[in-house]
Amino acid sequence: MTEYDNTALLDSIVAIARDAGKVILPYYRVDTAVDGKADGSPVTAADRAAEVVIIDALKKLTPDIPVVAEESVEAGRIPDVSGGRFWLVDPLDGTKEFINRRDDFTVNIGLVEDGTPVLGVVLTPVDGMAWAGAIGAGAWEEDGAGNRRTITVRRPDASGLTVVASKSHRNPELEDYIATLTVKESVSRGSALKFCLVARGEADIYPRTGPTMEWDTAAGHAVLLAAGGSLTTFDGQPFLYSKPDFRNGHFIARGG
Repeated sequence: MTEYDNTALLDSIVAIARDAGKVILPYYRVDTAVDGKADGSPVTAADRAAEVVIIDALKKLTPDIPVVAEESVEAGRIPDVSGGRFWLVDPLDGTKEFINRRDDFTVNIGLVEDGTPVLGVVLTPVDGMAWAGAIGAGAWEEDGAGNRRTITVRRPDASGLTVVASKSHRNPELEDYIATLTVKESVSRGSALKFCLVARGEADIYPRTGPTMEWDTAAGHAVLLAAGGSLTTFDGQPFLYSKPDFRNGHFIARGG
């Protein structure tokens, strides 16, 4: 198995995510046809075009690491990930936000090793912000002009938590859990941005009880871990990857 320097890979993955974002934006600015997938979720030409860019670039950068990407899996193209190391790609996370002309959609690229995300990049194409991190190397955010700053999680305020939750996938189970917390502020954001808010110390906790897939979470999970945060199941167990059908259970992302 080829050894890669994950810290060195980060800059290349940010560049790949930015290239995918450039492919997405022209679709965002016009009316884009929306198709329905087998599970009823929407998909657009932007998802498919961005995925092609990302997969091609990853195959050139790390030819021996398989790529699990959302639209490819939907089409039945599922690589062997038994080796324990693979990319998880969501070319356009937050398709509902994209369709409704809201800016909270992202490009997500994460690298999993032995069940744990070790590297991740989350990009918001509209404003060019990128969040990136690798285990052991820390995390940072970078604006569209290339200005970069280190990010870390924060210690929760004793007076109450800032909770970030989904814009499009709230349900009674989630509301019941939030009701058990001492909440100072509640924020709704779309896509993997919720992980980034916790990672950059802007929120304290992100609970999720709605359905997600591994490509929805791996990149943001990696950024959060690199920034000093954690992600567990609701019963406190490690949140691991390479699950059957790549389907996630419920989770709680926390800062300090």
